Amino acid sequence: MFIVHITPHLPPDQAANAILPAQAGEWSKARGHEVRYLAHPPAQGGGVEDPAAGPVEWVPRREGVPALSRLLRIDALQRTRHIGGLLDRIGTRANLLHLHSNGLLVEAAARWATRHRVSYVLTLYGTEIWHYRKKWPVDLFTRAYKGAAAVTFYSQGLMARAVELGLDRPNLSVVYPAVPEMFAVHDQATRHAWREALGIREPQLIVNVKRLHELAGQTYLIDAFAKVRQARQDVRLVICGAGSLRESLEAQAAALGITGAVTFAGLVGNDQVARYTAAADVFALPSLLEALPTVAVEALASGTPVVSADHPGGLELQKIFGADVAVVPKKDAERLARALLDALASGRRTSPAAGEALARLFRPNAIAAQYEALYQRVATR
Repeated sequence: MFIVHITPHLPPDQAANAILPAQAGEWSKARGHEVRYLAHPPAQGGGVEDPAAGPVEWVPRREGVPALSRLLRIDALQRTRHIGGLLDRIGTRANLLHLHSNGLLVEAAARWATRHRVSYVLTLYGTEIWHYRKKWPVDLFTRAYKGAAAVTFYSQGLMARAVELGLDRPNLSVVYPAVPEMFAVHDQATRHAWREALGIREPQLIVNVKRLHELAGQTYLIDAFAKVRQARQDVRLVICGAGSLRESLEAQAAALGITGAVTFAGLVGNDQVARYTAAADVFALPSLLEALPTVAVEALASGTPVVSADHPGGLELQKIFGADVAVVPKKDAERLARALLDALASGRRTSPAAGEALARLFRPNAIAAQYEALYQRVATR
């Protein structure tokens, strides 16, 4: 089978719609399929390199478009033709396109696939549905959605929201994000050694991994952590992630007098994230909106309980993992602080049932098998 992934992101971008296309390509290649990509260059800049699964046709991002060209959609028409031309070259042998997220790149690819009678799968990650609003007179995203052979969602809550919005259709399914085996339960000696290597001296550790953005809710976490520090002085907060809010979050920590107990680790690689999540006593996820927070599942896979805000993703994880996920109202620093203190006081790790749920719903072998079965079912022969 020849599969072309169409995606706005690829690694080193750390978005979900960068990671899954790379993973899915590797799974397909391991099964003997041919894989190619059509993608934008990394949003964070720097050099580009093809993923291990196959070569990439890079489509420049839309920047500096004159207002008149945008108004008359001249640029959009030109870019649509350009994307179609690239697919004419690399996609005519394809048995299947796998489209990720939304935007002109995906919508143009869906249009091309329909014209050339090539089946395509559409995977949606969150914002495409949370912020969905039908456009008039022509809604290219809805057209792409309805034309897909199958649509997969990152969570049950996201799929349910799509149905509420009038987007019910045949062949909808949920395929959760894959959590690599590097996120695993380790013994106390290993966790202690990693804490030392990471420079953590305090006996208790709270970790958050998320881009520093308003929707990530770190401002409420810092407020909550100040309350935690009033109750006990033996705890450190580590926030992993980069973003425009770093300076304001650092200033907030300074104003609360907790600078010495908060580490802003910046953007760290997956291997380092795995060490932080395993070393932690509790993982905090104060986000205002999440479909299915992969970082929280990675923490659970590492044996670390989660305290989450009551966004759809947190509620869904609580249904799956039970007492290993505590949920508090979003934007409520007081309740968040109490839940974090309770988790620290209990000293508990995740239950054996968490490992069973991970193996069934989140480990790469399970996710790869779901996509392979879907590809085999809908591919153009």
